[in-house]
Amino acid sequence: MPLADEVIDLFARKGTSAYHGEAVSQEEHALQAAALAESEGAPDSLVLAALLHDVGHLLDGQDEDLADRGVDGRHEEAGCAWLSRHLGLDIIEPIRLHVAAKRYLCAIDPSYRDGLSPASRLSLSLQGGPMTPSEAAAFEQNLHSAAAVRLRRWDDAAKVPGLIVPGPSHYRARLEAAAASAPAPDDRNPPA
Repeated sequence: MPLADEVIDLFARKGTSAYHGEAVSQEEHALQAAALAESEGAPDSLVLAALLHDVGHLLDGQDEDLADRGVDGRHEEAGCAWLSRHLGLDIIEPIRLHVAAKRYLCAIDPSYRDGLSPASRLSLSLQGGPMTPSEAAAFEQNLHSAAAVRLRRWDDAAKVPGLIVPGPSHYRARLEAAAASAPAPDDRNPPA
């Protein structure tokens, strides 16, 4: 099945599940993040990263209360493993780094942490808390860190109940183009 069909089907089957302690569904969250990226004129790669950043939650099928039980589902890794079959690093790396971007922003901007939702603060503690100065310096050296920080900001803002945004099929052409132009599978593995 082509990636665009897989993504649209995945949202149709699992997108109505609650978004881990927030007042929106998984699909609403993903679509809001993508719409925010699109409204800022982000490149297609980042619009798709915003749409797909939490696809690992849909794939793993773990319960909404995972963080409440003290478990980090490492959804960013699950999502990247699945997406790496079809997409290039310009999409995969910001997704892989969006959790690290939260930790980074908490380390460099104390007011950022204060603005996190209670659910996001809980998951932060499971994900390692704010970065140390050396972790933050290393994060800044990653070629995809700025894109990951942009994605993180959209992720944080994409939690508005009832917001009307385009549906998954709005992104079909972008998904098809990204899959068609992705490098060969051996060339798209994220760096260690």
